[in-house]
Amino acid sequence: MTSNLFKRGFLSLIAAQFFGAMNDNMLKGVLTFMVIDGAWAGQLGAGGQGIVGVCFTVPFILLSGFAGQIADRHSKRTVTWWVKAAEIPIAIIAAVGFYTQNLWITLLAMVALTCQSSFFGPAKYGMIPELVDDSDLSRANGTINMMTNAAVIVGTLLAGLVSDRYSPQDAGAGLLWLPGVALVLIALAGLAVSLFLTPLTIGDRDLKYKLNPFDTYIETIREMAKSRLLMVMMAWGYFYLLAGIALFIVPEYTVVLNITRAEASILMGVLGIAIGVGCAAAGLISGHHIEPRLIPIGAAGLIFFFLLLAAVPPQLANHEGILRIALSNVAIFILGAGFFAGFYIIPLQALLQKLSPDDERGRFLGTANAVSFAFLTVAALLYTVIRRGFGNQPQHIFYLCSALMAAGAAFFLWKLRGTGILLGNRDESASASDPVAAAEMMEE
Repeated sequence: MTSNLFKRGFLSLIAAQFFGAMNDNMLKGVLTFMVIDGAWAGQLGAGGQGIVGVCFTVPFILLSGFAGQIADRHSKRTVTWWVKAAEIPIAIIAAVGFYTQNLWITLLAMVALTCQSSFFGPAKYGMIPELVDDSDLSRANGTINMMTNAAVIVGTLLAGLVSDRYSPQDAGAGLLWLPGVALVLIALAGLAVSLFLTPLTIGDRDLKYKLNPFDTYIETIREMAKSRLLMVMMAWGYFYLLAGIALFIVPEYTVVLNITRAEASILMGVLGIAIGVGCAAAGLISGHHIEPRLIPIGAAGLIFFFLLLAAVPPQLANHEGILRIALSNVAIFILGAGFFAGFYIIPLQALLQKLSPDDERGRFLGTANAVSFAFLTVAALLYTVIRRGFGNQPQHIFYLCSALMAAGAAFFLWKLRGTGILLGNRDESASASDPVAAAEMMEE
């Protein structure tokens, strides 16, 4: 209980992240349901949610490098206050788009919200090592990922409920004001909790901004390429290619299982719970160390459960209400995939934070953030292209997810061989010139 995880600064960060992730996912979720079979059905074509996904990810790619510089130049608490204040007028724009039923205004608001979130990312992950001790990094990442996924659950469930009332599937009158009011209230809550962040040190006052984000990415990647850190970042980012594809498939179970949007959002909630529990378990198992041996276990679990999602015909459980969704074979397989996802991402995320130089952590994590969203963009484009080929059985796309996870895991495990990183080798004979190996030695 003396851990910094229970102190005001870290708790405030968790709460600020919670409301931000909730708003992002609610807005994206409502938009996704609306272009599948709602108010804007058909306007973006089959697989149109992929286009929504591109709008969600591209701002992170373009802005994360600059956002990392701002996180290094200023106090990360100040940066958090700025972005949380900006979320309120953006939510108001989204409210106007929903009320007037204008797809393009609403998409503009989502792009603006993701721009705002892209500036929060490097500050958020960069302040974790400032708020907790190195020995708490794995547990801190497990905790914040668990709470982020709890926010995803709440946001996704709200998206389903709000969508059904905003544009009812029975063509009845909708509550046009509901999505906007919800977005504004959540944004206000996010700003309020961020005010409790504890003071943090000012960054590098002499840092000169590079307005071209790709200069930052290229320079940072060159630095990472001097060690195994580049492969750690790529292995972490690669997960988001598969997660992105999976997140486009799950809302389509409204058609596959003939269920409502609110019921489909339960499946998204199951995924969020599973990832959160998996992240928390990975943090607890790691204890005071970073435990890379969890990475291949997580990869194997993802391969197995993606395969089950594709191969086993989806069926609802013989229960009433919410239980028929929560106890379906689809929900059980999603639960397994999400749990093992936590084992895969937490060690990689902790390694990224620990191995990044103190005075460049924002830029390193901003670059990693951009890479993860680049993979999400590829997922969105890929889904838009391949969706038509799967007709009324989009769940078979999980075959592709399983194959990609197997190929990616084999590649990254091969590239990281011999460093001791995957075996948790802390032998002092390891080469100190390799930061990953050195970090492993320092864990004792």
